[in-house]
Formats: sequence, structure tokens, C-alpha cells
Amino acid sequence: GVRTGNYGWATVQTADASDTRFRKFNITSVAGAPADGTQDFRDGTASVWSWPLRLAGFVLWYLWALVTSSGAVLHDLITPGDDARSGIARVRTSCRTDLEVTVLSSLITLTPGTLTLGTRRAGAMGDEPGDPDARRLLYVHGLYFDDADGLRADIHDMERRMLHALRRTGVAA
Repeated sequence: GVRTGNYGWATVQTADASDTRFRKFNITSVAGAPADGTQDFRDGTASVWSWPLRLAGFVLWYLWALVTSSGAVLHDLITPGDDARSGIARVRTSCRTDLEVTVLSSLITLTPGTLTLGTRRAGAMGDEPGDPDARRLLYVHGLYFDDADGLRADIHDMERRMLHALRRTGVAA
């Protein structure tokens, strides 16, 4: 049978109620889906020679993000009560290549308090692959965000910084 449950900002259906391993799930609705704060990151005009510096700057920024998010999770674990306000948000990316999507998804998952649940191309339904030129959608679970828009804003900031570091000419600000 199909089991439906509400998880924060999303409604999730599991394929089999007796299967607790969540083998296959379908996110049927996500809060704020139509106006999801999607940002277009156009190619920048940065010098190709600045690329190694931009990449090093991003690595330092990400290490700081790891430290601060680890601190938030640790604080929640050692103090009484529960500060977590978990939910799932759909995030449209400006990633053009599978490599960019993979790196962004990995960075999200490596950051304590966030997890990439899945990805698909915009407009794809069920198991169909969708248009290869369509935007990629990420389904992200976040622990410490008041709403889906806050989580999306954080992910878009990370994406902008990552694309600026990975693309040879960066992205326009």
C-alpha cells in the first residue's frame, strides 16, 4: 500500500507501508514550490587567472561553514531540549553539468544538518529522465531552518559560491 506523511514543509509518499527502509519515495508537494526563489547565475567576467584563488577562497568558506554548522548540531545535542525545525525543500539549481550537480549535492550532504534526498530534472514525472537541458531540482532536508525559503536561500548562497569557484570565469554577482 501507499503511505503518505507530512514532514515539515513536504508531503512524502512511500511505496510500501511495511518497508521502513524508504527504498522508493515520491515527494508529492513541497511548500513554496511555485515561488521557490530560483536564481539565474550567468557567466561572470572574472579572469581565468583568478580561478585558483576563487577555488581556494571557496574551500576556506566551506570549511568555515562546516565548523559553524557542526557547532550548531553539537550545541543541540549537548543542551536540553530540541532546537531542530526540520523540513524538506525543493531547490531549483543553476547547475549546468552533472559534475556541478554532484558537487553541490555532496557539499549539502557533507554539511551537518542538511541532506540531499534526491535530484531530478525540472518537468520530469515518475521515472522518466526529462529534458536534458532542463534545470536540475534538488530535494533537501534541513534541520535548523524556520521555513523552506530560509533553506533555499542558504542552498542558493552555497551554489553561487561553488559555481563562482568552479567555473573558469565565475558567475555574475
